[in-house]
Amino acid sequence: MKIALLAGTHSGCGKTTVTLALLQYLTKQALGPRAFKVGPDFLDPLWHAAVTGSPSYNLDTQMVGISESRRLLSRLTGAARYGLIEGVMGMFDGRSGVGLAGSSVDLAAQLEAPVILVVDARGMAGTIVPLVSGFRDFARRRGVEIAGIVANRVGSEFHARLLSDCLADHALPPVLAWLNMEAPGLEERHLGLTVPDPTQIPDFQAALHVEHAALLAAFAEFTPTELSESQAGPLQGKTIAVARDAACCFIYPGNVDCLLEHGARLAWFSPLAGEPVPDSDALWLPGGYPELHARQLSTSASLASIKAFIESGKPVLAECGGGMLLGEALIDSQGERWPMANVLPFDSCMQGKLAALGYREEASGMRGHEFHYSVRECRRRLAPAFDCDGDRGARYKNLRASYNHWYFSSADQAITEWLT
Repeated sequence: MKIALLAGTHSGCGKTTVTLALLQYLTKQALGPRAFKVGPDFLDPLWHAAVTGSPSYNLDTQMVGISESRRLLSRLTGAARYGLIEGVMGMFDGRSGVGLAGSSVDLAAQLEAPVILVVDARGMAGTIVPLVSGFRDFARRRGVEIAGIVANRVGSEFHARLLSDCLADHALPPVLAWLNMEAPGLEERHLGLTVPDPTQIPDFQAALHVEHAALLAAFAEFTPTELSESQAGPLQGKTIAVARDAACCFIYPGNVDCLLEHGARLAWFSPLAGEPVPDSDALWLPGGYPELHARQLSTSASLASIKAFIESGKPVLAECGGGMLLGEALIDSQGERWPMANVLPFDSCMQGKLAALGYREEASGMRGHEFHYSVRECRRRLAPAFDCDGDRGARYKNLRASYNHWYFSSADQAITEWLT
């Protein structure tokens, strides 16, 4: 598989739009693209999957880790010809510093992947030269080459030629493709993009102009690592019930694979549909958008089933929105109060500003991410669920609930213990 990392000059420059446009183009050219996302994002990969029809995996050097990122790429090498990795924020933005852990350039350096840089070219002509020159020079300090540019929000074909000529005159990476200003936009809400409707994915091809040979030449062959043979895992014979629907949709594909590779069988159910928890040994309640479905969830028969499962003492892991289902009530952005499962003594209250954001690490070594707009208003204090930075959550019987989204393979032993 040949890979390239699509980085941006800054957040909002159009990385996701360009990624989807290129994935559509490669798909229509019958080139079998596979998509990946740098960092802990859930929503961009859902859009990738809606275009390609295949799960989009998270990769990075902070939460996933470089070894697991290489393993994921290696496992998919035979299943795709081209791998397009959408970056996070600006190219050099990470957990801290300039181009350090968690950044797009850090992953590109460690994967030896070329970078395709997205530039918001609206209102720009010659200024593209010092901009690209600076990015190229800083990238080279990390051993990374910028193979080409995708110009976004271009005013006309004349504008595109002007940008291309300026770069060529200064021996800078070429324009591989450009999107005009009429390209469809993507709707957003408080946690980022909306969840895609697979039947209503915008067609970007009328707005996309591609230098075909130059674009394909920008990808480089990925050298896979040797994969170990699968063995009977520590969850062999265990069934794990997993909530999955529009309210519980923040599920890393890598986490699903991790549980399956450990031998677990997964039994899916929908709280929105009122389905009971399947007969299972453990329960996982992922995050998502419960606040957008509070009325429907408040009358869901699933809540009583979830409460009964927790009261039975079986292992339960609840992440962010999954934990919001377990309080006394969910208070939506209009101030309406909707009853929830009433397992834990708090209300989850939506607010208009971000409550917490950042990478997290638990004492076991389990890594994850916290990102939410709701806050807990507690009736009484409960034992912390996790010994970690950021939200420490709550414990009750064999339930661990917190605002953290965990990446399971970062601590195999811990996830096995949590679910058994």
